[in-house]
Amino acid sequence: MASGGCVWPPRAGVQLGRALAMCALVGLWLLGLLTRSYLSWGHGPEKGPEGALRSQAGDTPAPGTHASSQPHLIFILADDQGFRDVGYHGSEIRTPTLDRLAAEGVKLENYYVQPICTPSRSQFITGKYQIHTGLQHSIIRPTQPNCLPLDNATLPQKLKEVGYATHMVGKWHLGFYRKECMPTRRGFDTFFGSLLGSGDYYTHYKCDSPGVCGYDLYENDRAAWDHDSGTYSTQMYTQRVQGILAAHDPRKPLFLYIAYQAVHSPLQAPGRYFEQYRSIVNTSRRRYAAMLSCLDEAVRNVTQALKAHGFYDNSIIIYSSDNGGQPAAGGSNWPLRGSKGTYWEGGVRAVGFVHSPLLKNRGTVCKELVHITDWYPTLVSLAEGHIDEDVHLDGYDVWETISEGLRSPRVDILHNIDPIYTKAKNGSWAAGYGIWNTAIQSAIRVRHWKLLTGNPGYSDWVPPQAFSNLGPSRWHSERVTLSTGKSVWLFNITADPYERVDLSGRYPGVVRQLLRRLSQFNRTAVPVRYPPRDPRSNPRLNGGVWGPWYKEESKQQPPRRDKAARKQKKGRRKQRPQDAGGPRCRSGAPRG
Repeated sequence: MASGGCVWPPRAGVQLGRALAMCALVGLWLLGLLTRSYLSWGHGPEKGPEGALRSQAGDTPAPGTHASSQPHLIFILADDQGFRDVGYHGSEIRTPTLDRLAAEGVKLENYYVQPICTPSRSQFITGKYQIHTGLQHSIIRPTQPNCLPLDNATLPQKLKEVGYATHMVGKWHLGFYRKECMPTRRGFDTFFGSLLGSGDYYTHYKCDSPGVCGYDLYENDRAAWDHDSGTYSTQMYTQRVQGILAAHDPRKPLFLYIAYQAVHSPLQAPGRYFEQYRSIVNTSRRRYAAMLSCLDEAVRNVTQALKAHGFYDNSIIIYSSDNGGQPAAGGSNWPLRGSKGTYWEGGVRAVGFVHSPLLKNRGTVCKELVHITDWYPTLVSLAEGHIDEDVHLDGYDVWETISEGLRSPRVDILHNIDPIYTKAKNGSWAAGYGIWNTAIQSAIRVRHWKLLTGNPGYSDWVPPQAFSNLGPSRWHSERVTLSTGKSVWLFNITADPYERVDLSGRYPGVVRQLLRRLSQFNRTAVPVRYPPRDPRSNPRLNGGVWGPWYKEESKQQPPRRDKAARKQKKGRRKQRPQDAGGPRCRSGAPRG
């Protein structure tokens, strides 16, 4: 044995080895604690002022994770799509994308909008009935000094308050006579689209009356001359949406409002979409079908872009029509009664669905009452926003109704009260039991009951065979001759969704109750905003462009006609063999 060494007994050596091993393990544990503590001292994720974790700039979230709990909100609004005009409602028009998205989401089968364009759009963006914004009569005409009241906080403004980027692509139709009325002044970071209710799908020109014609395509607050390549608007708007998604960081919340021009007249579509509809003899229906197929493809491309750029898993996609279809322009609302512009179910009951991975109950049908005003509070709530207590909305938060199948908080809908519309000749206070003047056009829904007074509008049922000839035929329609002296109708919509059995004579007590509810609503109405046309609105005085014209006299600029004239002339020369036809600038086309 060598001298100077330490010799341990065999048993003591084993015990020492165990002790050293335990010390090593404890040391590693302490080192780990110190390392984690060091990382938390200014080297890891920071806490913001609210105590929430904030990632370092440049950090990339793991796949399937999101930097924010706020969902991306995608609202797609079709124009004049009829209730029957979607595959899952039995249409002969093929809509595979809409059918799939609806089947995988929640179909809204008791969903209501307004009968024409401006009212639906105003109620979506404010959460208020028309009677509370002064827009209860007709639409905003291009020549009227009128717009959505500036004292109403809009949906995009509320979403911007909680950090959303807000973009609008498509049709505005909420007024533009002043710069303050423009989309970018009402809460949208960017706007690309049209200001009016309709126009040529390729040249983007619109005539409101003979000699009152102009260009209507905007990039933010200026005419989009440099962004106009003559592309069909449905495709052009989709390309813009794809560009927005490609440029936006999916970790930051996005509100995207896509208001397609389709399928509003004039009836135009690229030629390749007609191939599958050669069997449709009716010209208007065939063109309409081609336009709707193009729209369906556009929605597919938007959905694919959401997936490609990392938005889809945290997105809520809402699809809606703005009103019922117009049979004279190819639309079908069968088996509902009436059409666009009326308060019958065919004018106000719409195609609608919600598609999202965030839905709790997917692949379901919601038959609870939902109205277009409900999107305002619903989306603000989903965005973790706040609505002031002194703001009186007409919409309800219906997310739990849609996502979880709970009962809707909504029990009634004021379809409208229009004191200016043509009065019913036989309406009177007496017919309204001294409660209501039934000459006034109005409509209200309370639970199962629906009441209409005054002149509700075109009331025929238009079955599919009405489109079997060269033009819309009223011979095939179930025509209704309203009884002499009739100015009140009552229906149980749950039992009779097609409004075939008028129960007003059988249940006078229910009629009185609904008339009182109408009267209560009417006491909250603001004055109607429907000014006469302003000759200064003529695009000839504004460089050939539809746009804001109300300005101080001292700031008025000389008219700029040359560029607009050249653009219009060039558009007329351009040959478009794929164009389905239809007038470029027809003053007599249906509006809205």
